Amino acid sequence: MRLALHINDYSSLGPPARMAPALARVARTAEEAGFARLSLTDHVWQISMLGEQDEPMLEAYTTLGYLAGQTRSIELQTLVTAATYRPPGLLAKIVTTLDVLTGGRAWLGIGAGWNEQEATGLGLPFGALAERFAQLEETVQICDRMWGPGEDAYAGEHHRLASTLNSPQPLRRPRPGILIGGGGERRTLRLAARYADAFNVHGGTDAGQKADRLREHCAEIGRDPDEIERTAVLPNPAEAPADPDRLLEELRRLHGLGFTTVFTVVPDVGAITPLEAFAAKVIPEISTW
Repeated sequence: MRLALHINDYSSLGPPARMAPALARVARTAEEAGFARLSLTDHVWQISMLGEQDEPMLEAYTTLGYLAGQTRSIELQTLVTAATYRPPGLLAKIVTTLDVLTGGRAWLGIGAGWNEQEATGLGLPFGALAERFAQLEETVQICDRMWGPGEDAYAGEHHRLASTLNSPQPLRRPRPGILIGGGGERRTLRLAARYADAFNVHGGTDAGQKADRLREHCAEIGRDPDEIERTAVLPNPAEAPADPDRLLEELRRLHGLGFTTVFTVVPDVGAITPLEAFAAKVIPEISTW
């Protein structure tokens, strides 16, 4: 099992003038400690379950670009991008650029999106739920096409590209991994079964049920479910554990359900010491599972 660090709160990094070096220190510490991935929340305002909406929030891909130059081996991604926030062709180009500049360490983490308040606040596209899922599917199709050979046009219900030219191509082969996140058993997991290299759900008591549902969707289309990595995020954002032993208990449970990568939030991550303590206690043990 592998542990990934998820950052969804920038308040422990200090004032704006100190945020860049503090975040670089967090990323380098996580890499040196053996975290497999580093993910950032893709919001433009802080979400209500974590704090007030006017608390610090950095734009995710700009931040990942900065961290690309601060790290050497840790994989980088969002958890997860709302498919409607960026035009698909531009999103594919952004992730391509991140992959090239990191030497092949980028993932596309993507979902249908849910935060209408921030989208409306900043004028970002945000349609009805069915429309967002349709856009999610088209976005994944466009990214997959742009990360392959050729430059044919793409014509969908919501997106049209006259050309899918993408130069340079990503370094990761056959393309950057696609992680589809979200707990919806009917639509999200069906899309994951068809397109994803990994799926991500909250690691609560129903995580096993989500994995079972994914297997059912894979059976419907004749895909081997073992081709799709099972990942979970722990804990729910408002319940970040300060105790590594508690985290280990949760990781054992998820490992028993077949999950192989878990994204975790470390409280007060900017202080570094909590991050080091989590890594020293947890990573050596789970790496043998």
